Amino acid sequence: MPYDAEIPYGAYWSTPFAKWQGSMAHLNAVEFAAHVAKSELDRRSIDPASFDYAVLGMTVPQQHSFYGTPWLTGMIGAPDVSGPTLNQACATGARSLLAAAQEIESGLATCALVVTCDRTSNGPHLYYPNPSGPGGTGASENWVMDNFGCDPLGGHAMVDTADNVARRHQISTAEQHDVVLRRQAQYADALADDRAFQKRYMTLPFEVPSASYRKAVGTMEGDEGLFMSTEEGLAKLRPVKPDGTVTFGGQTHPADGNAAVLVTTPDKAREQASDPSIRVALNGFGLARTELAHMPEATIPAARQALEQADLRIDDMDAIKSHNPFAVNDVVFARETGALLDNMNNFGCSLIWGHPQAPTGLRAIIELIEELAARGGGTGLFQGCAAGDSAMAVVLTVSDRSA
Repeated sequence: MPYDAEIPYGAYWSTPFAKWQGSMAHLNAVEFAAHVAKSELDRRSIDPASFDYAVLGMTVPQQHSFYGTPWLTGMIGAPDVSGPTLNQACATGARSLLAAAQEIESGLATCALVVTCDRTSNGPHLYYPNPSGPGGTGASENWVMDNFGCDPLGGHAMVDTADNVARRHQISTAEQHDVVLRRQAQYADALADDRAFQKRYMTLPFEVPSASYRKAVGTMEGDEGLFMSTEEGLAKLRPVKPDGTVTFGGQTHPADGNAAVLVTTPDKAREQASDPSIRVALNGFGLARTELAHMPEATIPAARQALEQADLRIDDMDAIKSHNPFAVNDVVFARETGALLDNMNNFGCSLIWGHPQAPTGLRAIIELIEELAARGGGTGLFQGCAAGDSAMAVVLTVSDRSA
């Protein structure tokens, strides 16, 4: 089912991702996303007044984020534009893209800005009053750390979901480590020729602003805080859980950053694309939830749903990208769908460049578009899991508009 909504080629961007408590840890995620959006829109000569809808995706509350999308659009110079603020854990990027596409499909909007941002660093510490508690004592929560460590439905940590899937499908630690080494090699391709691939959508070197946005306080040449492993180093690691197989080397790391994309009508896509001859069409979306504490498996039915909506098969995909917080994700997806494990995630993935949550999937989708464009066109699939044993998937096509 092809959608009328399109992504103007080149009308998207991502910051590099910074390690947890690293170069971006001092920045309010929403203010930072607005700062980047203003710069990137100006770089593309896109007037914020052209937007009539916006979506803000984020998962970690920031000061004043109650005001969400209207605050963001006001800061970028689009004070008449509003829209929802969405949180679907690590599937927020795909969900935000779908929300914009649906608004275009319905005719309620013609040009939507989708911005996803998160700062896992310096996460908020919340206190929930409970007048009926002992002595009126309430409950407290570290938003990031406590939720990484405990799903309230089962009391398990995120890593337990990967270990459960590895146990069910007999995925060994060595097999997981092989995937890590392959994904590192693919990421290295994105760094070739002075990061030529990443510079297709990322402004590098990237100037890190001060909290007041009045000056730059640092420069990032690219993603910060990557853990580049060796076969020997991985072999020395022990599983995180005594009865598990997942090591720290076989999973991603928390990070900070933001990513954005425009979604428009075909006519506006021609106007706003950096190359109007390239068409980026949305073909299908999928959402699924799997058994409790088996999160990596959810990507399989989500991808099948997106492929079914697009009336395509896994064999029709020219490129596949995944949000893979664990190497287990890619192994089980390839086994169950027939996708080629070594050919997934060319040029990088969240297993390597980190996990700021909301922008993670959107950056992968942007890279999917650029991979397809670089090969002269084709159809690709993004799939990624999310907290609550859920996942979302997106199918899109990059083609010559005149063909």
